[in-house]
Amino acid sequence: MRCVLCDRVAAGDLLVEDELAAAFPDAFPLTRGHTLIVPRRHEADYFALTADEQTALWQLVNRMRHRIERELHPDGYNLGVNVGEAAGQTVGHVHIHLIPRYAGDVEDPRGGIRCIIPAKARYWEQGSTGS
Repeated sequence: MRCVLCDRVAAGDLLVEDELAAAFPDAFPLTRGHTLIVPRRHEADYFALTADEQTALWQLVNRMRHRIERELHPDGYNLGVNVGEAAGQTVGHVHIHLIPRYAGDVEDPRGGIRCIIPAKARYWEQGSTGS
């Protein structure tokens, strides 16, 4: 089976890269600068990557962040990794979403990544603590 992310890496239209990982624009960006960082080796499970591959991914996240800062000047970021179908993974190749955020891009950004489970996202209205 073909992998859309392997095809993107093979096409060579990369923003940053090294021998273990590569980054390119998300095909369906949520915001300006939304980038995917992927290992070159085809692997569906983040936890099955080698320590070197995991390190390479996070190093490219930081390199891309510096580039995005210079070019787009966002006000914040969301980072996301979906591991497994139950977590929402729809492409069977590890990828980290680096999503620049801009003041006013949503009405109320509180909760951030917690909004993956909407009923539990607004903890501040329930009197409990969260981050």
